[in-house]
This record gives sequence, C-alpha cells and structure tokens, in this order.
Amino acid sequence: MTYLMKSREANAMSKKDKKKKDFDKYWYYNKSVQSADVDVQFFLSSYKELKEKQPKTFREDFCGTFKLSCEWVKLDDQFESFGVDLDPEPIEYGKAHYLPKLTEEQQGRIHIQEGNVLDDGLPSTDIIAACNFSYFIFKERDTLKQYFKKNLSALNDDGILILDIFGGSECYEPNEEETEHDGFSYFWDQDSYDPVTNEAMFYIHFKPKGQKKVKKAFTYDWRLYSIPEIREILLEAGFKNVHVYWEGTDEDGEGDGEFERVTKGEDCESWVAYIVAEK
Repeated sequence: MTYLMKSREANAMSKKDKKKKDFDKYWYYNKSVQSADVDVQFFLSSYKELKEKQPKTFREDFCGTFKLSCEWVKLDDQFESFGVDLDPEPIEYGKAHYLPKLTEEQQGRIHIQEGNVLDDGLPSTDIIAACNFSYFIFKERDTLKQYFKKNLSALNDDGILILDIFGGSECYEPNEEETEHDGFSYFWDQDSYDPVTNEAMFYIHFKPKGQKKVKKAFTYDWRLYSIPEIREILLEAGFKNVHVYWEGTDEDGEGDGEFERVTKGEDCESWVAYIVAEK
C-alpha cells in the first residue's frame, strides 16, 4: 500500500469516526425510548396509592443522563433526587443538556454521583427506581439478590423500589422491530437468545431520514428475568410486599402507557410492566 493510499484510508476513517462522534445518540434515545415526565408521575402516584402520603426523595439507579432525576425535582419544590451510574459519559451529557434546562433552585435539589449501585453508603430515599431494564445486567441470581438487599437497606421507612420489566414470546427469538418517529427510525434489535442461560444480546440502531443507519448505538448484554423470578428474589431479599402493574392496550392492541395493579396478566407477544416492592 502506497503512502497516498494509506493517507486516503486514514482520512476516510477519520471522517467516519467524526461522523459517529457527531451523532447524538442520547438525543435520539430520549426522543424514541424515554418518557421521563410520564414515568415520574407513575412513581409518585404508586407511592401515594400504597403509602397514602407524599414522598419527597427519589434515587435513580443506573441513571445515565439522569433525565428521571431532572423530571422528579420539577414535580414539587420540596422534591429531591439522587442519581448513580458507573459511566461518566452519559452523566456529563446530562449535565450539559438536561441540567441547564432547570432553574437554579431545581438544580440544587439534584445530586449525581459516578459510582456502582452495589456500593455501600448510597443515598437513602423514599423511592429507588432501576428503569430501562438496567438491572438485567446482573446475570447471577445472587448478585441481583445482593442488589435488592442493598436497596432495602437504603430505602427510608415506608420506601418502595420500582423496576420495569418486559417479556413475551417475541423475546425468545432473534428479531428486529422498527418504529418510525419524526425524522428518523428507531430499531430494537434482539440479536440472540440462549434458552439454557436466558441470556440475550440487544442493540438499538437509529436511521435519520435520508442518512445511513447508525448501527449499535447502544448495546445490552442481559439475562432475561421473569416476573415470578423477580418477585421471589425480592421477597427473599426482605421486601414485604411485591406488586405488579400491567400496561393496558389501546384500540389497536398496542400499549397505552397506562399501568394498573394486577394479580394476573395477559398472554402477549410483547409486554411491559412495572414491579413495585414495599419495604
């Protein structure tokens, strides 16, 4: 290979790297995956339903860009939030893009730390939430149980732990689902599933209109847990009550974003639910 060819190849790689760097994956994620303002309303209403009083403090585990924490402090001028995540990159993104949109007073009620959710000494709060199925990263049952025990210890009296969970027959085979949004498409890609271990690999891709598909913007190497498994582990960890909130469906048979406490679910190809555990 001549020097000129090497130079051209290096320049092409440089442009490719720059394009990938310039692509704001967190912006696309927020537009296609998150509904943080709706989520915190569910957290608040669930606590009030179960405890018949108002919570004040909220901890967001695996907080990433800590969008939930930002939305929580907007609900009430007495509310305070805490976020914990190992990865400094999304934390810095949140500080640059979401924190400045809050008032100075609201910013003062948010506390974000780079750390492991398994660490001791994390903030004690009325509510702890681990959303976007982030706790699926704990593939060993004992590790997940350890995490739940630490949450139980950290929760204030009358505290609750909130988890989201998904499942359905579609989750047990490789598949890719495209959802169109304004100006781009979102792809949820289940690349593999192992029935022996329940381990699965997922990717999120994006395709801006008129541009090439940005593959593997996010990667998730998870173990898929079922609702009964999570309930059993939570009870073993010491939680006294575990509730399931099931999503309703609209006239087209799609999820309507409304969750109600149930004792039985529906046999769906794909479903999302919340698990709420009481201390």
